[in-house]
Amino acid sequence: MNQSAESLQEHPLNVSTAEKPATAGVMPAGSGATPPAARRRLLPVSGKRPGPVAVTVLFSLGWVFMYADRNILSPVMSVIQEQWGLNKGQLGLMSTVFFLTYALMQIPTGYLADRIGRVKVVVAGYVIFGIGTILSGFAPGFMIFLLMRAFTGIGEGTFYSPVYGISSSYISDKWRGVSAALINSGMAVGISLGFIGSSYFTFTLGLPWHASFLIFGAATLAVAFLINYFLAPIDAEHKAQAAKTAESERNGAAPAAKESNKALFTRNHILTYVLIFCSLYGFFSMLTWLPTYLQQARDVAPSQTGIIASLVPWASIPGAILLSMLARRLSNTRPLIVLLAVLGGACQILVPLTGEYSLMIVGLVVYGLVGKLALDPILIAFLADNTPRSMYSRAYGYFNFAGMLSSIFAPYITGALADATGALEAGFYLSAVLLLVGAVAFCFTKPAAVLEPAVASALGSEPSLQGGR
Repeated sequence: MNQSAESLQEHPLNVSTAEKPATAGVMPAGSGATPPAARRRLLPVSGKRPGPVAVTVLFSLGWVFMYADRNILSPVMSVIQEQWGLNKGQLGLMSTVFFLTYALMQIPTGYLADRIGRVKVVVAGYVIFGIGTILSGFAPGFMIFLLMRAFTGIGEGTFYSPVYGISSSYISDKWRGVSAALINSGMAVGISLGFIGSSYFTFTLGLPWHASFLIFGAATLAVAFLINYFLAPIDAEHKAQAAKTAESERNGAAPAAKESNKALFTRNHILTYVLIFCSLYGFFSMLTWLPTYLQQARDVAPSQTGIIASLVPWASIPGAILLSMLARRLSNTRPLIVLLAVLGGACQILVPLTGEYSLMIVGLVVYGLVGKLALDPILIAFLADNTPRSMYSRAYGYFNFAGMLSSIFAPYITGALADATGALEAGFYLSAVLLLVGAVAFCFTKPAAVLEPAVASALGSEPSLQGGR
């Protein structure tokens, strides 16, 4: 990810090591004593300032276990159903309570991260959801399991907005979408790891379903250590930059333009929120119920469902990267976004509609190539192009909140429709209709050249921290 020398000088995170302020837990040159802050810190912090590659790799790894932890449930839902005597609506509720707390954390997390430190918020949440995953494995019954899944959702809810707030500020504009695609590839790996790992531990090794939660929860805590160790200096640099700006204003410099939440609710923002809601509804409906659908409607062996369900995330990795590379070369990504939404909706119809096993596989692969995981990075870059940089975490908080609202309803509604109709197909068809509605709505967004004057002014007044597109 090559940045120009000018962008390296201008961006507050791209200062040289010599210019970098001393951070908590980092020894200034020539110092012979350990600072008190370092002794108080529970997790050590690397003294080396992370580069864009480290940011991308570690946040991608973060997504691996975010999605692995939430998807170890899907392959063993039938086992839990039999053990606790649950109906499909109750099975869907196990995912719904997780996504409810996850969604509710999005907006406050965005504001909190912009104020107290984005990495700090990410690490704290990661520790919480790692512990929640472990405690889910110890749950003795349905109600305690619901409570632990809700607790896990609180922890995971702190990840999205700070991560993309950091990467959108840290990575140059022209590589922003590609970086988001690489970070998002961790979602795909995590989905596959969760599906295959849970299926393998439970159906191949014959371990109790609880084992997957304990194993993955422990791995999650290790990842929290890595993120804090290597990325914590980012928060110190943000803090130093904010202090420098405040000092300049006290010395007579023109104060920064006052932030207004109106900049987060323009037409482009609202319609982007609508599309991500529709996209994630279908994605989480499929993610939650696809293994069960394959077992009950397609007679696929339980040990194989994790592998087949993983076709979607694995196909999304090359799809997201290639499409983000294409979007980087486009002056207007809106037509591409609409096309991907339409194709994703068509695949949601094809998978349950076709009676041919091979066509179902094709539908899953194509959905992976063009669906939610491929669409997300392009929407993230589109949103950044329409948002003041200082408000990135808040914008992504609202963005992911809108998307995760759908995840609250999708698992339960799909299960309830299956109970009412006797088949899971109805839930897939509803997902397709919503995604097509989102595609039509997005057609009414505006290109950057005709943004509302107030928004264009806010974007124009932002310092040019990175090379333009």
